[in-house]
Amino acid sequence: MPKFNAKVDVGEKANGSHQAASAEPQTGEPEAEADDQPDVVTTVTTIGVIGVAAALFDVALIPGMVVGVAAAFAPKYMSNIGDRLQPLFNYTVRGAYKMTRSARHAVAEAQERMHDLAAEVEAEEVAAAEATPAHAS
Repeated sequence: MPKFNAKVDVGEKANGSHQAASAEPQTGEPEAEADDQPDVVTTVTTIGVIGVAAALFDVALIPGMVVGVAAAFAPKYMSNIGDRLQPLFNYTVRGAYKMTRSARHAVAEAQERMHDLAAEVEAEEVAAAEATPAHAS
């Protein structure tokens, strides 16, 4: 447990020096960089423990966790990923639009063929019904 040494400015002393008010930890070790972010090992360990716990409850939760972790770390480690992925995104959207348009055309053509076949069957049934002589009683 670190001990704190509080220094208080009480004015000029006999030697003329000033001391600023501060609270510094006295640990005997050089001060580490004061960073609120946990280190990578701690983060990976935490994610691993949570992943194992989620796998114990339901394995179906793991893909969602992977996507969430990737989404959380993507901005930090890939700050300009949007600029790199923009051409791929544009290509994908254009391709999907063209494929959708082609699929709509194919479905419309298939529906037209189905309607034509149904009309032919109905015409054949009507022709067959007219060709059979009616029984007079």
